[in-house]
Amino acid sequence: MVDAKGKNMKCLTFFLMLPETVKNRSKKGPKKVSPSNSSSISSSSSSSSSSSKLPPVCYEIITLKTKKKKKMAAEIFPNKKPANSNSNSAQQYHQQNLNNNNTIPSPNWQGLYGTIRERNAIMFNNELMADVHFVVGPPGGTQRLPGHKYVLAVGSSVFHAMFYGELAEDKDEIRIPDVEPAAFLAMLKYLYCDEIDLAADTVLATLYAAKKYIVPHLARACVNFLETSLSAKNACVLLSQSCLFEEPDLTQRCWEVIDAQAELALKSEGFCDIDFQTLESILKRETLNAKEIVVFEAALCWAEVECQRQELTPTIENKRKVLGKALYLIRIPTMALDDFANGAAQSGVLTLNETNDIFLWYTAAKKPDLEFVSNPRKGLVPQRCHRFQSCAYRSNQWRYRGRCDSIQFAVDKRVFIAGFGLYGSSCGSAEYSAKIELKRQGVILGQNLSKYFSDGSSNTFPVWFEYPVQIEPDTFYTASVILDGNELSYFGQEGMTEVQCGKVTVQFQCSSDSTNGTGVQGGQIPELIFYA
Repeated sequence: MVDAKGKNMKCLTFFLMLPETVKNRSKKGPKKVSPSNSSSISSSSSSSSSSSKLPPVCYEIITLKTKKKKKMAAEIFPNKKPANSNSNSAQQYHQQNLNNNNTIPSPNWQGLYGTIRERNAIMFNNELMADVHFVVGPPGGTQRLPGHKYVLAVGSSVFHAMFYGELAEDKDEIRIPDVEPAAFLAMLKYLYCDEIDLAADTVLATLYAAKKYIVPHLARACVNFLETSLSAKNACVLLSQSCLFEEPDLTQRCWEVIDAQAELALKSEGFCDIDFQTLESILKRETLNAKEIVVFEAALCWAEVECQRQELTPTIENKRKVLGKALYLIRIPTMALDDFANGAAQSGVLTLNETNDIFLWYTAAKKPDLEFVSNPRKGLVPQRCHRFQSCAYRSNQWRYRGRCDSIQFAVDKRVFIAGFGLYGSSCGSAEYSAKIELKRQGVILGQNLSKYFSDGSSNTFPVWFEYPVQIEPDTFYTASVILDGNELSYFGQEGMTEVQCGKVTVQFQCSSDSTNGTGVQGGQIPELIFYA
């Protein structure tokens, strides 16, 4: 009993000493490291991994500079709040960490948390009992973060090999220049707290960290986040990154967006940030749904930015130089003659002989041989979802008078709405003016005002948006049209609440925006035209 009490007294003394220990450690500051011990974590992890028969982890950030100078992840996706260059001392980093850490409420803090998950979470980014420190980030933007080898090794095979492998090095401080501090903290939060905290501006950097340290569940969450936030604005950049990280599902989703919304993707700022290999793959794409003059102009914009990356003057000669053989992947002979004459022919990028040969290709019976691909792209074939089983007309229907016909719909897979199929006049041929809109929760996603000609038949006539609109699954959208023209037209009957169109299931319901009688059972907007 005496021994037991003695042990208990020793334990109590240990608990009471903990705050003093942390206080003393904070005064001492970080341990100085010799230059030989300040190597990056890449070499440490690779040597340790080989000894433990773990697969090597070699990921390289997307090349956005010349081959001699490459942009790292921290440069491509910078933090919203740049690091303060004045806070480079170890003491300032140490104090910053303490300010961000969880506070220990009492000496017997362990008894306040009922699960190992809660107790582990207390140790996240906490100096208490920390046995390793990481200096994370590129020079000028580093942050010193505490860690606990046991927790890290349990969550990552790379950390296990680094700390407990046969060739493990006993370092108090490890430098990681190729990972952003915010991304490293997101990974640590997952390892300590079992929580995934992702942000749009750091998710790619977090994916890089998760791949580097083989944390597959976090990597999968990053990919899911990227797929959810995928749009025409970032599809090209994410395509290059998905290939780099070997994520085929994400790559496929990127191609779906690029194919369907090709002109938006090619005009985005992100297109100019892709590497040459990704540029070639896009220019080769058969299913690219874009005019060739848009492809040509996008390639020239990329070439101008690439000249800046290679520190070249963006002259016509240098633009052609950086494009190289990729120029011949642009299908210039398939352009409309006006587009070629007013665009590509006067750009200066083509030689005089190339320009003459292409003009002969348009006009001569005997066409010259060209280095350019001369077959038009196949593009995408639009699908039509028809929601009525029959149509009809009466002497007093369907009248418009500037009123709105609307219907709500939802799909079970991501699609891209290209336009609507509309009815025409029931009293012979006539011209209509149509204002079409696509909204989600009152927010307009796409709209267009155009005219179409109906021949008096009961067929539907397509009216297109300027660009296809991306539609997410399991969310209701509102399709609306305001028609102006012959007051009498055909209208649909025997409407269906659910329609199977290929691999896509579409559900319909009435819309409160409809003020002209259109609903699920009958009315206007008989067809949705989409790419899937």
